[in-house]
Formats: sequence, C-alpha cells, structure tokens
Amino acid sequence: MIANHIHDALAQVRRVQAVILERRAFRGYSGAARAAGGLAALAGAAVLSSPGLPQTEWAHLIGWGGVLLLAVSINYGALLYWFLFDPDARREFLRLMPAVDAIPPLAVAGILSLTLIVHGQFDLLFGTWMCLYGLVHVPYRLSLPRANYGIGLYYIFCGTVCLLTPLGQFLHPWTMGLVFFIGEISGGLLLHQHRLVQEEKP
Repeated sequence: MIANHIHDALAQVRRVQAVILERRAFRGYSGAARAAGGLAALAGAAVLSSPGLPQTEWAHLIGWGGVLLLAVSINYGALLYWFLFDPDARREFLRLMPAVDAIPPLAVAGILSLTLIVHGQFDLLFGTWMCLYGLVHVPYRLSLPRANYGIGLYYIFCGTVCLLTPLGQFLHPWTMGLVFFIGEISGGLLLHQHRLVQEEKP
C-alpha cells in the first residue's frame, strides 16, 4: 500500500517536472537561420583567403564585421518574426527572456574585442570570440536541448586552442570559418530537430 502511494507520488512529481520544463522551452530561435550563420562564416573565410583581398588585419576585421552583421541580421530577424507572428510567443516579452539573458556575455565580447583591437592584439580575437560565444550558450541550459550546451563547450574548447596555439592567427581565416561553420550547422540541425519533436507532441 505504502509502496503504491510512493510510486503515485513520484509519477506526479515527474509529470509536474515535465510541464515545468515544457514551459521553460524556448522556441524563438530558427534552426535554418542559425545554419545560415554558419554558412556565412564559411563564405567569409573563403572571401578573406582570396588572393585579391588585402592581407591586413583591418581588411580582415572589416570582413568579419560584415559576417557578424549578416549573421545577427538573419538570426535576430527570425527571432523578431517569431515574437511578432508565432502564436506560441503571443508577443509576451517574458518569452524573450532566454535571448535577453545572452546579452551580458555578448556585451563582454564586444568590450574585450574593442580592447584587443585598440592594443593591436588581433591574434587573440578568434579565441576570445569563440570562448565568449561558448559562454552565450550557458543561459540556455534549461530552455534549449541539452546538446546545445555541448556546442557551447565545443566553442570554448576551440577558443582555448586558438588562444594557446598559432591556430588563432588572425590572418588565417579558415580557423574561424570552419569552427563557426561546424558549430552553427550543428546548432541549426539541433534546433530544427527539436522543433520537429515539439510539433509532434499532442
């Protein structure tokens, strides 16, 4: 008798936990948009490695700035579209909180990038960008699939390697392009699969 009550209580706790996790789930990011950002990084590396482009730090910095602007426009444009038109968002600002929680590490990335540029430490930029972008994944531990946290660790690992080895040389764009291509394509596929699973649920 007592065992049955304990079993029922545990089952009820699991149901409540499932409901809480479901409500925490964040569906504002587009898998296709994230994958497009990865393709933009790869295309940027191809352009920056072309013989006709000036092989200077400032030329490469402008190039990566263009890649960043394109990726941000695609991803946050998709997020804005979801917020305004998706019934799941209902235009409630609280639904955007997981995205807002990612702003502090992004802001720190901007501050550190500016500091490194001012001091001419261009070879530290790739590793810094990767590590801090990896930290951006931390706020999503409970609102996105667990594997997304693993992608964050992947970026931190790659960033550490770039900071400690010659792979982080700023005029070698393929390091940056390939790391972000693999990470964003993987993240995009993960988000797409997650959305399909959620849509199949009754």
